[in-house]
Amino acid sequence: MKRSSSIVEFPPCPQSNQTPTHTLRNRAFDFAILSLLFLGFLFIFVATPPSSSTLLTPLLSSPSSQCNSSTMDELDEVLAETSTENKTVIIAVVNKAYVEGDKSMLDLFLDGFWHGDGTQGLVNHILIVATDPVSYNRCKFLRLHCYKLEVEGINFVEEKFYGNEDYYKMMWRRTQFLGDVLKRGYNFIFTDTDILWLRNPFSILSPNETFDFQIACDGYQGNELCYVNNGFTIVRSNSKTITLYDTWYAKRNDDVRQTEQDVVRLFIENGFFKDLGLNYRLLDTLYFSGFCENSRDIGFVVTVHANCCLGISAKLADLTTVIHDWERAKKLSANETSRFKWSEHKA
Repeated sequence: MKRSSSIVEFPPCPQSNQTPTHTLRNRAFDFAILSLLFLGFLFIFVATPPSSSTLLTPLLSSPSSQCNSSTMDELDEVLAETSTENKTVIIAVVNKAYVEGDKSMLDLFLDGFWHGDGTQGLVNHILIVATDPVSYNRCKFLRLHCYKLEVEGINFVEEKFYGNEDYYKMMWRRTQFLGDVLKRGYNFIFTDTDILWLRNPFSILSPNETFDFQIACDGYQGNELCYVNNGFTIVRSNSKTITLYDTWYAKRNDDVRQTEQDVVRLFIENGFFKDLGLNYRLLDTLYFSGFCENSRDIGFVVTVHANCCLGISAKLADLTTVIHDWERAKKLSANETSRFKWSEHKA
């Protein structure tokens, strides 16, 4: 029986010394395809620049912005870089007088975070607001988060003492700036630089977010209205606090003898906070103390403010003593801690 014609018969294998014409053509075709592919990949590699994510980050580089700079200004960018996950920023304002000297106020302020309990990482969330070129350059040299606050017609370089006209102007400009931060959707803790942070305050400062506005006191009287100290405030960004800061700043020209602290105290006394539906808290000096009234227990103290103390040199001397007291207290047993006494503020 004949085989079916559908059976394919392969040609005999060529001899080793022979190369069929069609094989040469196939090899030439394959080579051409590979060459084109290679040229295509080479074109893509050369024509397309590498993305920033593939580049090595330079050593000690500034933190990268989390926001698109084409749609945000400089303040937006630095706030995004500095804030915590819940958009909270620690803000401190400095001028030339606070960054100069063998040991400046800014240096001592940062030392407090180094010596504090659980405070080292908070430095990453501090925004230093500089009011002159010298303080701004010092901030950048320290590789902190920095923002230069432009102020026309006011010399913010020298130290400003309480009661001085330029002091009032500085405080009101600060109030305006903090209101701007709230409008950009950021909560903040404002801290004077003559405050030492000895413990992390976030577990104490209303973690359930029930308070819109919290402010320190020079002397705490329980539920009675204390003499508020605007050098340490914790403020949530919402419509109530934005209205508060707008109204607060608008009062700057009502009475030239009034400080911004006087105005906020009046707001509390005359019921303006209540009218806004704003929930506030006066901070106990047990936790947020100062030279006006020391914390009653070293086991609870969070911050120490060099209030009731005039002049940078005096503040530096007595705050340095506070750091020594703190280092001494950390070595005490529980029983010894209960008997701890602060050193006198001699300077």
